Amino acid sequence: MKSQGKCKKNVLAIIDFQLSSNKERLWIIDFATLTTVHHTLVAHGQGTGQEFAQTFSNTPNSHQSSLGFYITESTYQGKHGLSLRLQGVEKGVNHNAYDRAIVMHGAKYVSQDFIKQHGRLGRSHGCPAVSQEEHQAIITTLQNKACLFIYYPDNNYHQTSELLQG
Repeated sequence: MKSQGKCKKNVLAIIDFQLSSNKERLWIIDFATLTTVHHTLVAHGQGTGQEFAQTFSNTPNSHQSSLGFYITESTYQGKHGLSLRLQGVEKGVNHNAYDRAIVMHGAKYVSQDFIKQHGRLGRSHGCPAVSQEEHQAIITTLQNKACLFIYYPDNNYHQTSELLQG
């Protein structure tokens, strides 16, 4: 996607949804310095599973997360404060993300305290939500044309994704 000019920043965010939501499963890698600039907790959607993500959807109102590649867009101030618009770029997989208002935002339910109290991280309406303490730094790093990849070992996705095949 970078060679096609879709991603203009030298950072890549990767979310590994095969890991427990109680683990740090978001990495942001800076390719200019070859360093990991963030490694932190990230929530999945309520309809995607409890502690572990299991099912994914591109359907409006499913409250499920979607897999695949995204391009980050602009920021805005929403009900969760500073938020980052995400554009899903894979038809049938995540292309409805923008219309579904799937965004990156901070949330109180993304914290070690929440995990201690509930036994798992809180869940969003499908958004990759991050901690209130880190959301501004993460969103600032990713805003305006960075690439985001949400991974899960889903055979159907891996066999049909044109970006993974290309």
